[in-house]
Parts: sequence; structure tokens; C-alpha cells
Amino acid sequence: MRLLVTGGAGFIGSEFVRSLLSITDSSTHGIQVTVLDKLTYAGVAANLDPVVDHPGYTFVHGDICDARLVDQVMAGHDAVVHFAAESHVDRSIAGAEPFVMTNVMGTQLLLDAAVRHRIGRFVHVSTDEVYGSISTGSWTEDCPVEPNSPYAASKAGSDLLALAYHRTYGLDVVVTRCSNNYGPYQFPEKLIPLFVTNLLDSKKVPLYGTGHNVREWVHVSDHCHGIELALRSGRAGEIYHLGGGTELTNEELTQLLLKATDSSWDMVEQVPDRQGHDLRYSLNCDKAANELGYAPRVRFEEGLDETVSWYRDNRHWWMPLRGKA
Repeated sequence: MRLLVTGGAGFIGSEFVRSLLSITDSSTHGIQVTVLDKLTYAGVAANLDPVVDHPGYTFVHGDICDARLVDQVMAGHDAVVHFAAESHVDRSIAGAEPFVMTNVMGTQLLLDAAVRHRIGRFVHVSTDEVYGSISTGSWTEDCPVEPNSPYAASKAGSDLLALAYHRTYGLDVVVTRCSNNYGPYQFPEKLIPLFVTNLLDSKKVPLYGTGHNVREWVHVSDHCHGIELALRSGRAGEIYHLGGGTELTNEELTQLLLKATDSSWDMVEQVPDRQGHDLRYSLNCDKAANELGYAPRVRFEEGLDETVSWYRDNRHWWMPLRGKA
């Protein structure tokens, strides 16, 4: 398989590439992976150092909004896994234009090129945030999208475009929507790495509002395993939820991070709530379980401990990035 991975130097994309190229069984024999990444502040070339010498790996530095480059890179590939996106809600509130350009226009250019080059499968990686907020129960894949932030709205738009290209042009599209990811190599503007790196340096952490907002968490390796299952076995035109099954309030998560870093509550600074802050996210993953065989494999407590240890042991990775967060 000749696979194009957009945004492959980011947190989730690089985990997917590292994992895919580390597999040595016969099912991946001869796999070729091309990473297309702009290397913005959140795209870190070092994330791909473990595979840089792999014979099946190629890196292309470029923007998915560059139509000519996208067309050139797309040629000769069998499938696309599309991670590239602007993804930080706070940044989208401060300025939405980059989110619309990358997440909507960039996706549209990729889809056009995929149609022209008759790509066999296009996996579009999305988020539970497109649904808005849910007070009880869990979203299923047929729930309507009701995004509340510019980021979520731009991702919802890209989801709808991808599905429209399946219906209009017959492009083999699969959309995945995940819950909040955590794990190594996550850029330190996100909650877990921001809190961990601050606490390791005895700096206070900012907790929005009351801290009662609820998020569901999935380890990045489980998410990427689900994406690989969707790539290989998903049905064209379908959406699959890839969650972790662990729901915590932000206050509960903060308490766990304080404990893991031997810190106390006086290191927490409660700050004004984010504008349009969704109260709760929760995904029903029965469809992915039944059709793809997906199930999270990393217990949250173990995964969180390993994540905190990774940041403690890899200061050389995150220290240069702090000024960019």
C-alpha cells in the first residue's frame, strides 16, 4: 500500500506513522508512507525521527492549501489518511481564519486531488467536538453536528465535505471522530501536557471556570489503532467513533495530575471560563466495536502515569516548544 498521511508530524499523525512503520508482520510488507506536513508550531519534525531511516518513509514539507503541491504529492498513492488541521479551540476563538483555510479549504483541495487521482480510500480524521455538548448519554454516528467553537465548526464543515465527495463523486471516504487524546509527543498547549510541564517546573496551572466540564479520554495509540482498522475495514461513506471510555471532569483530571507530579491544589489557578465552553463530550463506540473490532486497550490510569513519566524524561523535547504554546 502506498499511503499519503497529511499532518504526519503532529501529535496524532506521528503516532500513526511510527506505529504503522514499526509493524513487521506480512500484512504491512512493502508499505510506503509519504508524510505531507507544513511543520507549523505544532508540527515537530523530531516526532518522526524514529522512522526517518525506514525504507518505506518519505517526508514532504508543504501546505495542504497549496493546490499544485497537493496534486503532485497525491499522484501514485493508494490511500490517504488526513490528520492535518488547526486544532486548538482557544486559538480558533482568537482568530478563526486559519482554521477555515486549513480545515475546510485544505480538505477540499485534498478531496479534489483524491478524485482526480482515483484514490482508493480517503480516511478523514475528525473530533467529537463537532457535535457540540451533550448533557446525558453518548452520541451515535447519526447524531446531527452542532459545533460551538470556530474550530469545531471548521471540522464539521470538513466532515460534511468529505462525506459529500463520497456521495457526489463516489470517492471512498471514511470519517473517524475521536474523543480527547493524550499521550507522548502532544504539543504543550493542550490540557494534559500543559499541566504536566507546568507542574514539573513548579508553575501554576490554569483551570477554566468551575472545572466541571467533562471530557472523555482516549490514549493516542488506541485512537491510531482505530484509524488503521477504519483504513483497512471501514465501510465507504460511514462515520466511526473512536473513544476511550474514560470520562472525567477537568477538576478530577487536575487532581490526578497534581498527584502524579507530587503537587498540591495551591498550584491551581482558576481562570475565567472559555467562551462557548462545551460542558460534556461522550461517544458511543458500538459501531466501531461491532464492525471494526475496535476497543481501547490502554487503561487510563496506566496511560496517564506513562504519559507523565514521558514528559518528565523528555524535557529536551518540550522545553523548546513552550514559547510557541
